[in-house]
Amino acid sequence: MDLATQPVTEKNRDAYYWRLLATAASFALFGLGGLCLRLVVFPLLACLPGDARTHRLRARQTVSRCFWLFVRFMARTGVLTYEIQGADKLGRPGQMIIANHPSLIDVVFLIGLVPHANCVVKQSLWDNPFTRTPLRRTEYISNDGSMDMLDAAADALKQGQPLIIFPEGTRTQPGQAPAFHRGGAAIALRGAKILTPVVIKVSPTTLTKAEPWYRIPKRRVHFSIRVGADMDPQTFAALGPAPQASRKLNDYLHTYFTKELAKDERSADS
Repeated sequence: MDLATQPVTEKNRDAYYWRLLATAASFALFGLGGLCLRLVVFPLLACLPGDARTHRLRARQTVSRCFWLFVRFMARTGVLTYEIQGADKLGRPGQMIIANHPSLIDVVFLIGLVPHANCVVKQSLWDNPFTRTPLRRTEYISNDGSMDMLDAAADALKQGQPLIIFPEGTRTQPGQAPAFHRGGAAIALRGAKILTPVVIKVSPTTLTKAEPWYRIPKRRVHFSIRVGADMDPQTFAALGPAPQASRKLNDYLHTYFTKELAKDERSADS
């Protein structure tokens, strides 16, 4: 997997209309890719031998590879550049990967980086004709806010699956600190062996909740993805009953991400 840093240069400010065309092509490719997975790739994979676990891992690896090829397509066509630090620390058994969510394609980056990971994804994607079949074949977890979702996520971690989760539940509003729901902390306390934060910074902002795909910034977007130090969820589990421990862990994560993102802002301004 090519993780080389994609440098930011002055020429990235140019080629606005080319980047608009490349962005449109990227969205079209994503939709067609999802349809191809549904109609061709996954039916073929289903014919291969193996038990349910083997089919699930094969499906996840396929989606991961497609997502990483999609990232590379966007980089090659000039839509974005990226820098990734610490990717080798991702994908360990029972690891919960927790990330902020500034852009629509954060999940594409992370799933592309962790081939066998499970992921908590928003409920609406299960009704999308381009994404529902891949989601079912990979057995990703629907973020419907129910206790069943919390149980499924915790069970996946106990089984040794890496799990990616965005505890905000939706994309961060530009200029605001991430606001984490306590469900992510509750899952970590119930099932995670390791909790690893991933800080994602996008400059300039793009594909936020309020921005349509065609409203691209004046210069090329740069994604900075930094994997932080591991945390032990059981440190917080010892602080009191489950609701209290969950609240303290959630507060800690909120403070951690707020400080890390502010640090990035100061570095960008200096």
